[in-house]
Amino acid sequence: MKKKVIKTLALSMTMMFFVTGCGNKNNEKVSKDSTTKESTSDVVSGASEQEYTPVDQLKDDYDIVIVGAGGAGMSAAIQAKEDGKNPVIFEKMPVAGGNTLKASSGMNASETKFQEAEGIKDSNDKFYDETFKGGHETNNEELLHYYVDHSASAIDWLDSMGITLNNLTITGGMSEKRTHRPEDGSAVGEYLVHGLLRNVHEREIPLFVNADVTDITEKDGQVDGVKVMIEGEEKTIHSDAVVVTTGGYGANADLLEQENPDLKGYVTTNQEGSTGDGIKMIEALGGQTVDMDQIQVHPTVQQDNGILIGEAVRGEGAILVNEKGERFVNEMGTRDEVSAAIKKLQDSSAFLIFDDGVKGRVKAIEFYEKQGFVEKADTLEALAEKISIDGKHLETTISQWNQSVENKKDEKHSRETGMDEPINKAPYYAIKIGPGIHYTMGGVKINDKTEVLNKKNQPIKGLYAAGEVTGGLHGSNRIGGNSVGDIIVFGRQAGEQSAKFVK
Repeated sequence: MKKKVIKTLALSMTMMFFVTGCGNKNNEKVSKDSTTKESTSDVVSGASEQEYTPVDQLKDDYDIVIVGAGGAGMSAAIQAKEDGKNPVIFEKMPVAGGNTLKASSGMNASETKFQEAEGIKDSNDKFYDETFKGGHETNNEELLHYYVDHSASAIDWLDSMGITLNNLTITGGMSEKRTHRPEDGSAVGEYLVHGLLRNVHEREIPLFVNADVTDITEKDGQVDGVKVMIEGEEKTIHSDAVVVTTGGYGANADLLEQENPDLKGYVTTNQEGSTGDGIKMIEALGGQTVDMDQIQVHPTVQQDNGILIGEAVRGEGAILVNEKGERFVNEMGTRDEVSAAIKKLQDSSAFLIFDDGVKGRVKAIEFYEKQGFVEKADTLEALAEKISIDGKHLETTISQWNQSVENKKDEKHSRETGMDEPINKAPYYAIKIGPGIHYTMGGVKINDKTEVLNKKNQPIKGLYAAGEVTGGLHGSNRIGGNSVGDIIVFGRQAGEQSAKFVK
């Protein structure tokens, strides 16, 4: 299939948003920095080199229209194509990937072949129970059961397409290493997007960017296509089914404040396209929403530019200290618990402290270094001086922590995971962090077939949704690593079910 590459200038501007996030004025300054531009190209080269379908190849009819080219949308398209249908993907941004590009830690799954190979005895029941507890037992149990029970097959499905997540780590609220990462321990997002795009292209699935879907159309009580603005012209595209995978609303400051006024002024980790468009379009069709006020604040966000510091840093052994150089929380608690503890500190900020061993196990730290916000020193005392905390307190804290690691018991804060290695390999590192808006748990209501439900809990015929645009799966607190699992498991399901619907 003939394709063209998006122009370099457009890509460069878009990738600035990937690096900086959005939602605070300092972001604009960071995005114009030459150092940021150079490092951006390193991290997102796989996405920026991808090709997209020329507008002159746009047709009037497709079997399935997929709105949004993040992980869920591309998974749905690939599955629908495998099931013999003719899907098309529309993405309003200049590049594909969405918030998936920004995913860091990995993808949670239980009873996988990669766990078995490492002798990790996990179970779907344990994964379910820990996720349900992490969501404060408010999760939609139907969706959660489906997710957990299909997580291992999703890992296998990715592996069959050359997207191998065989490096295991752990995230907060989990008791087992079930967070699956690329083999080299790098951030999962860019690797996943690159692999999914490659498979989209290999299957000759048309993917149009700068294609803003503004309306989902209906005829005779059934969804029958979309209206899309592309190159300044509105076009009506007919289809037998529509799959909405437009992500959440973490970059829509007005909607965030409307749902939770306490979040006004928070930095966000979300890319600028996460504005809730899909939710609005589905509501216009009578679709039901759930948990819209459940908005997750992530505890470890670099505040100047909204870059998320992935949970894998703590999962591989980092600790958090306050302005006195002392630990103050179980770093592997759930995100809401750790965020609340940080908010109580001076300036609502803390420091991640780790050593060269952690850095070697978490490749994303190289990216953080290139951004210029990782402090480094050969000794803990020198590191403490750089970040203006008490060096003696920090040395005592690290000594106590290393003793806890040796004893496999954290008497101070009852941490039980991410304690495999001590912090004792120079040089030492620190990153100043604070809470930031990260994920919107609320969205449109679906069943486990990804059918969108109306206010009577009946499916809207021909309409499916998957990923962060939906609500219910995560309850009132999402466990790190579950969003990537969500987009793959339910993205596949949306592709399969919409293909079955198409006659």
